[in-house]
Amino acid sequence: MDYVINPYVGCSMGCLYCSARFMRDFTGHQEPWGKFIDVKTNAPQTISAKSCKGKSIFLSPVTDAYLPLERKYKLTRAILEKLIPLQPNLWILTKSDLVLRDIDLLKQFENCRVGFTITTIDDKLRKELEPFTSSVVNKLEALQTLKEAGIGTFVFVGPILPFLTDWKHIVLETKEYSDAYMFENLKISNGIWNDVEKWLEKRHPDLLEGYKRVYFSKNDYWKNLEEQIKAFCERVGINHRMYFHYEAEA
Repeated sequence: MDYVINPYVGCSMGCLYCSARFMRDFTGHQEPWGKFIDVKTNAPQTISAKSCKGKSIFLSPVTDAYLPLERKYKLTRAILEKLIPLQPNLWILTKSDLVLRDIDLLKQFENCRVGFTITTIDDKLRKELEPFTSSVVNKLEALQTLKEAGIGTFVFVGPILPFLTDWKHIVLETKEYSDAYMFENLKISNGIWNDVEKWLEKRHPDLLEGYKRVYFSKNDYWKNLEEQIKAFCERVGINHRMYFHYEAEA
């Protein structure tokens, strides 16, 4: 991407695994990540033809452009209105079916792709991992609606949680309505492991030792899984990209 746009600082989706929590270090906030939102009320006014016309733009890497406060402030909608005349190559990734509110604007972009992050098809597990995101059913229905409206779609399968994320099920449930897939494995740096460990102890104690083996011992878990995903995607003929990370975890 040439540029990213984050209409908000912080996020209220409550995702256990959020890798954007490092943003708190740049805000001056003392509250935990997920407990504050700064609203960039002037964000639409900062968009210019010089910086955005014909560029590749991504909404939004370290927040969700359609978090609940968007219903009130409509910043994302205002940003889209400013971008339409500039016709960037627009990518949107969200966990909310609120994106359907703006389908009238999205259809005015010549190059627009909207994706949903889907970590699981099990809505009970979804509530444990990301309690304030749209339900799995609503995500799937929104993906279908966008596809039928002629808007490019994709699914971000991630983060893949060991022994829990049924990535194949996600693909099979969505492949009729998704043009492409992206896959990423769970990272546990920047304090994520502390939250994951506590969650496992409380909700899935039988998996805790397995997670420790995956992350804190020498093994080929992620390498083997990546190869399985690639082979499956090639076999069923779907467009896909891998974003797996193999760095050592502390």
